[in-house]
Amino acid sequence: MILFSSALELVKIKIKIMNDLIIDATTNRIFLTLIKSNKNIYTSKYENSKNNFDKLVILINDLLEKNKLSIKDLNRIYVNRGPGSFAGIRNSISITKGFHISEKIDYYCFSFLDFLTIKKSVKNQIIKNLSLFPKYYNMKYGKIPELCRKYKIKKNLIKPLYLS
Repeated sequence: MILFSSALELVKIKIKIMNDLIIDATTNRIFLTLIKSNKNIYTSKYENSKNNFDKLVILINDLLEKNKLSIKDLNRIYVNRGPGSFAGIRNSISITKGFHISEKIDYYCFSFLDFLTIKKSVKNQIIKNLSLFPKYYNMKYGKIPELCRKYKIKKNLIKPLYLS
């Protein structure tokens, strides 16, 4: 809480502390990023394997506990909807929807392609060959909430982009 004073009155303004979780299981690695109290960024990386898919909730819980938070402390979850691994996308979206239903946590499904201002034909080339992606975009997970606001990514909307 911050107090401002003037000669005539005191005005009280509350600043809401937000905790955001970002889940990306679209590539050969699982990235979990926690933005704690609007500023501190913590990232964990894991091999993208069936074993880690099965324990993704445990990996998320471990990251939260390490940073003295629980699932109930999260305000928003951002989940990468692809393009990428079918199993990784489905698993991370399912877990996110489970947290939304059980804890009423808002979620946003993004694609890094959402943040590119390039021709549709180039985006289609990237979808066919993901190795082209780094040439067009440098992924910074801590920027995801800001980018979702900037590009007006809708809350609680899922449109996965699977690779065939």
